[in-house]
Amino acid sequence: MIASIHDFQRPFFIGVAGTGMSALAQYLKGIGKDVSGSDRYFEKGEATDTREKLTAMGIRCHVQNGEGISETTDLIVVSTAIEDTVFEVQKARQLGIPILKRSELLALIASSKRTIAVGGTSGKSTTSALLYDMLEQGGLEPSIISGAGLVSLIREGLIGNAKVGKGDWLVIEADESDGSIVQYKPEVGVLLNVDKDHKEIDILMDVFAQFRANSQRFIVNRSHPLAAKLSQDINNDFSSSPDHPAGYLSTGFGQQGMHISFSVNGVPFGMDVAGKHNMENALAAAAAAHQAGVSLQDCAIAAAKYQGIFRRHQVLGQKNGVWLIDDYAHNPVKCAAAMEACQPLASKVVAWFQPHGYAPTKFLRKDFVKEICSALRPGDEIWMSEIFYAGGTAVKDISANDLINDIKAEGKNAYFVEDRKQFLATVRPHLTSDTVLLLMGARDPSLEDFAKKTWEEL
Repeated sequence: MIASIHDFQRPFFIGVAGTGMSALAQYLKGIGKDVSGSDRYFEKGEATDTREKLTAMGIRCHVQNGEGISETTDLIVVSTAIEDTVFEVQKARQLGIPILKRSELLALIASSKRTIAVGGTSGKSTTSALLYDMLEQGGLEPSIISGAGLVSLIREGLIGNAKVGKGDWLVIEADESDGSIVQYKPEVGVLLNVDKDHKEIDILMDVFAQFRANSQRFIVNRSHPLAAKLSQDINNDFSSSPDHPAGYLSTGFGQQGMHISFSVNGVPFGMDVAGKHNMENALAAAAAAHQAGVSLQDCAIAAAKYQGIFRRHQVLGQKNGVWLIDDYAHNPVKCAAAMEACQPLASKVVAWFQPHGYAPTKFLRKDFVKEICSALRPGDEIWMSEIFYAGGTAVKDISANDLINDIKAEGKNAYFVEDRKQFLATVRPHLTSDTVLLLMGARDPSLEDFAKKTWEEL
C-alpha cells in the first residue's frame, strides 16, 4: 500500500519521456529517490533530448520491454495512456509491484508540501511558471511540477518542467481534462477560468467546485463570470475589470509590440510577452504569491524577468518582415486569445492550426468557428491542416476542412491544406512584409520540429 512518498524508494515510470511523467520522475530524483523508467520512443542506441537530460540527472532509461523492472522495483507509475495490456504492466502485476497513475503520485507529492495548485481551462502553464518565478524572487526557494518547460530552467540544461527547491512551497498544474484535479488537496487553489474544452460547462463546474472544496484557500478570477461563481473570499480573488472588484485588481493595460504593461493594486508591472491573457496570468500569479508572503514589488520584478515557457506564444524570430510564433493553443478560447495577442504586432495575422483528436474537434466544432471568427480581423487569415491522429479506434467522422468551410461561410479568410508539409509553400504568397505567422496545435510531439523547419524555410 502506497500512502505517501515515504513508502517507496525505487520507482519505475512506464512512459517516462512524456511531459507529465518526466516532470514527476525528475522531482522524485531531486528528493533522493532511485528513479528509472522506459518509453516506446527509446530505441536501443538512439539518443533523444529528453533521454539525455534524464540520464544526466541519474535517471536510468530503458526501452519498453520490461528489462528495467525487477524484484527491487517498489513502485510502478503509469500515465492514462498506458493500458493494462502493455507487457511491462503485466510483468509488474506478476511481481506484485504496486501501480499508481501519474495523477495519484502527483497527489501524494502535493500532500507532502505547501502546495499551490493552478487550475482552469486556459493559462495553467504560464501562470504556474510566473508564480514559481515570483516565489523564487521572494526568497522562498519553491519547487515546481509543470506541464511545460520553463525557458529559464531549459537554459540551465534541464528539461524545464520540474525543479526541486529547498523551500516549503510547491507549484503544480491541476488538470481538469482527465478529472484528476479532484485528487489534490492544496493549501492554495487558483482558478483562472472555465471555458468549454474537454467537457461540458456543467461538468467542469462540478469538477472545479470539488477543487474549491479540497483547497484550504481558494483564489478565483472574478472577471470571468463562471469562475466568479466559485469565489470563497473576494479579498483573495483577482480581477482585470473595474466592473468586478476583487482583492487584486489590474488596471492600465497597454501593449507595445512584444511588451505589455499594467498595474496590480497600483504597483506597475511590465513583461516581454503579448496579449491581455498574459496580464491575467501574471495577475493570478501575483495574487497567489502575495498571499504566500511575497510583496507585489517582488512579483513585478519577477514578471519583468520572465523568460517564457516552451511553445506558449514562443517567438522564433522575424524574417523578411514576417514574425513566426509557435503556440500550444488547442481549444477555441486559447486559439482566439493567441491570435488576438499577435494583432498589435502587425497589420496581418496568418494563423495555422492543427486540431487534435476527431472526437474533441467534433465536440468543439461550433465553438471553434465562433471564437476564431470573432478573433479574425478583415485582413487576417486562418489556415488548417488535417486533424492529428494519435492512433487507436477513433471514428474519423469530421475533417478540419469542415471547420474551414464553416468559417468561410461566415465571410472570413479561411484555407485548408490537408498535408502540413505543403503549408509553407502554399501560404507564402499570402505573407506580406508586415505579417505574423502563428502556428497553433497540441498533443502532437512533432509540432516542435514542424515549427523549426518552418522557421528554417521561411
